[in-house]
Amino acid sequence: MAKPASRPAASSKARRGGNSIFAGVLIGLSVGAVLAVGVALWVTGSNPFKLETPPATPAAPAPVTTPEPAPSFDFYKVLPGDESTALPAAGEPAAPAAPRYFLQAGAFQNADDADNLKAQLALLGVEATIQTSEIPDKGVFHRVRIGPFMAMDQVNSTRSLLAQNNIPATLVREEPVKQEMP
Repeated sequence: MAKPASRPAASSKARRGGNSIFAGVLIGLSVGAVLAVGVALWVTGSNPFKLETPPATPAAPAPVTTPEPAPSFDFYKVLPGDESTALPAAGEPAAPAAPRYFLQAGAFQNADDADNLKAQLALLGVEATIQTSEIPDKGVFHRVRIGPFMAMDQVNSTRSLLAQNNIPATLVREEPVKQEMP
């Protein structure tokens, strides 16, 4: 009796199909790796096959730079009991501190109104701060202030910018607190 011819052919086809899938995966991985290396070299702009030629002229020697000296901190001279402090003597009057100027653009009981005015000033390029304080018998107020300014010409230029945009501002002068000497 003869064996059926279909069986051996079917089993050999099954083996070939398994080998062809493995070969396809291996070829796909190889092609993918080559493409990935090619794209990486193209993106970075480097060429590993290009030989770099040394420059024909010798490069000038780099200038010698000296490191900057380290800053000197003299906080030991300021400690109490040290005779070499930088404080003025008791007989010498201290120079009066210059007053600081602020422009107050508004005072509101509602914090949202103060934030809106601050945002409006920011659109004009003016930096403002909101100070919250409690006033007796009136409640909490949120002041919108611009500054501090040390000179009146800065105050006047900012005040004119605010006046052009219909924002009234009040000048507030703040005197520095004088400290007593021990």
